[in-house]
Amino acid sequence: MKVTFLGTGTSTGIPLIGSSHPVCKSSNKKDKRLRSSILVEWNKSSFVIDTGPDFRQQMLKSNCQRIDGVLYTHEHADHTSGIDDLRAFCFKQGEIPFFAHKRVISNLKNRFSYIFDREKKYPSAPLLKPVEVIENKNFLISNLNITPISYLHADLQVYGYRFNNFAYLTDLKTIDDKEINKLKDLDILVLNCIRIEPHYSHLNLNEALNLIKLIKPKITYLTHISYLLGFHNDVQEKLPDSVFLSYDGLEINL
Repeated sequence: MKVTFLGTGTSTGIPLIGSSHPVCKSSNKKDKRLRSSILVEWNKSSFVIDTGPDFRQQMLKSNCQRIDGVLYTHEHADHTSGIDDLRAFCFKQGEIPFFAHKRVISNLKNRFSYIFDREKKYPSAPLLKPVEVIENKNFLISNLNITPISYLHADLQVYGYRFNNFAYLTDLKTIDDKEINKLKDLDILVLNCIRIEPHYSHLNLNEALNLIKLIKPKITYLTHISYLLGFHNDVQEKLPDSVFLSYDGLEINL
């Protein structure tokens, strides 16, 4: 199995539009971040977690040829607004299932009615099949067992996902012990970390490191990063040995 980080930035990406902050002006490629998403490939199957506004660009960069499913964490634009670009895959392969909380499915149907309205469906819109993700209930994508992990992003419920000994948690602020128990014995954890200072709906660096100590994965990659976390290389030097900043294009083989 291979995991590719398609994007590792927060909702604005890095550089932030119009910003003169030094990180936004950095020439280091690792300081340039599209909106957060990953591509997971195994055998002849592949799926993505989230389709943000950079989805088309990310697919072209990755040379992805097929999408067997999409997992959505929540409905915010930086995680969903690229949904229309699934049409290119539908042209080739037909209907694609996407998996999400029922609230997220309803939100997407309202925002993208031209995709889902059977009577007014736009002819070339993507052909998508919504599948509800139910808390505490595992599901399959191409025979891969997926465990949903539920937590809060401020007061909004969000799903992270575990498969095998890998877990992807983004836009997390608080999480119950019962959900932490679903994250035991991880080889790799991917966890959001937005900046140094506290944030009302995201983990800051100190909170992320404290949660990592509770979960105890072998290796952690931080994602959903803003320019306020600092320069990639400077931050990496100060992290524990088993904690790494992810970056766009990073590939992990499991």
